Amino acid sequence: MPGRRQFLKLFAAATASGIAGGSWLSQTASSRVIEWKNWSGSQSCVPRARLAPATLQELQQLVASSNGPIRPVGAGHSFTPLVPTEGDIVSLARLSGLIEHDRASLQATFHAGTRLSAIGAPLHEVGQALINMPDIDEQTLAGAIATGTHGTGAGIGGLPSFVTGLELVTATGELISCNQEHNREVFEAARLSLGALGIISKIRLQNTNPYRSRRESWILDWDETLAQADHLADTRRNFEFYYIPFSARCFLHSHDLTEEDKHATPVHDPNESLHDLKLVRDYLSWSDTLRGLPIKAIAATMDKEVVVEASWLNYASERNVRFNEMEYHLPRENGLDALREVRQVLERDHKAVFFPIEVRFVKADDVWLSPFYHRDSLSIAVHRFHQEDYRPFFKAIEPVFRKYGGRPHWGKLNTVSAGEFAEMYPRWQKFLAVRQQLDPAGKFLNPYLASLFGAAI
Repeated sequence: MPGRRQFLKLFAAATASGIAGGSWLSQTASSRVIEWKNWSGSQSCVPRARLAPATLQELQQLVASSNGPIRPVGAGHSFTPLVPTEGDIVSLARLSGLIEHDRASLQATFHAGTRLSAIGAPLHEVGQALINMPDIDEQTLAGAIATGTHGTGAGIGGLPSFVTGLELVTATGELISCNQEHNREVFEAARLSLGALGIISKIRLQNTNPYRSRRESWILDWDETLAQADHLADTRRNFEFYYIPFSARCFLHSHDLTEEDKHATPVHDPNESLHDLKLVRDYLSWSDTLRGLPIKAIAATMDKEVVVEASWLNYASERNVRFNEMEYHLPRENGLDALREVRQVLERDHKAVFFPIEVRFVKADDVWLSPFYHRDSLSIAVHRFHQEDYRPFFKAIEPVFRKYGGRPHWGKLNTVSAGEFAEMYPRWQKFLAVRQQLDPAGKFLNPYLASLFGAAI
């Protein structure tokens, strides 16, 4: 990688010269001195207290005794203002791990504070595996479910669609168990609830048998990628791609089941690649043509990468370059047209953007507030480096997503209003009714959620 970095610096310089998260308390409230921030630093608050119950009974007690507001917090990987409050924030980090499993049904129950990265190994030990995973695994299970986190796979739903049961601590401290047969309306609402119904304490997941995946990564030009995208999505278990701005090149990933022995070719570091793209932007953003040349030169030297590994070790990658993100889920039939327009707007008006555009495929589900509710989707995500102002770029891109019928990811930045969400989701009013029933005083709402759900706090 140092050789690549040196090449980029030399190329850019020669061309230019030639042409021109914190501490947690158990049940004791702290004074307002410990600020909470999300992963990117774009959301923050100074809560009344930061609490981390060690047992379910502690959690029930603190909820019952609180006058509110209370907001659950996971790993802070959401970009929308789901957490910020002047009340209490509650971490379930001390409520983590596998609780029980059933070999016959391939289901397992986890404490809600379990990180996704801590699920694969214990499941493997009991003969199970997650059906799918996102490409970041730092989120807590409850946080991932609450915001509709997903991986990619045209025949696979998002994480909430794997939930078969859960337990919820309501505003009174009562513990409600729910599934498809018991407290069904609460279950349907709680599978994706933004933490607005109560605090989920444990989650039961439908899993599958352990499997090994063959992950392939390769580069194609823009036209070839779009011509093949639907076919690849339909014939590979998992498929996604990234468009590299100003390069006319895409980086493609796929997964398929395999019985091959574990092995791997040398693979690139996505964090180093982002630093490279930033470097090219810094030197050559004044010329679209020249900016693309070093990227194309490097792409031409990259061989296909192959990694064969246990599924739970083969999905996620470490993300060390922080960013802010907007992601919309579009009807699959509209997705590639929207992508073409997103690229046009980016390359015409937003030369400072260097993060690739991420494109994934997700199967329809029946979760009330899921962006994939009753429609197969193509997801498009755009990013800005965390130290740069994301607002002008996202403001320019969001109308494109809306034009093609997009629904925003609940954890990614958007400007959708309550009335607009009500039009997007046929079960919106049913969700509001369940929320009002469980939390009439709005104990679990902050200003943002109150604005969405029409409640006073």
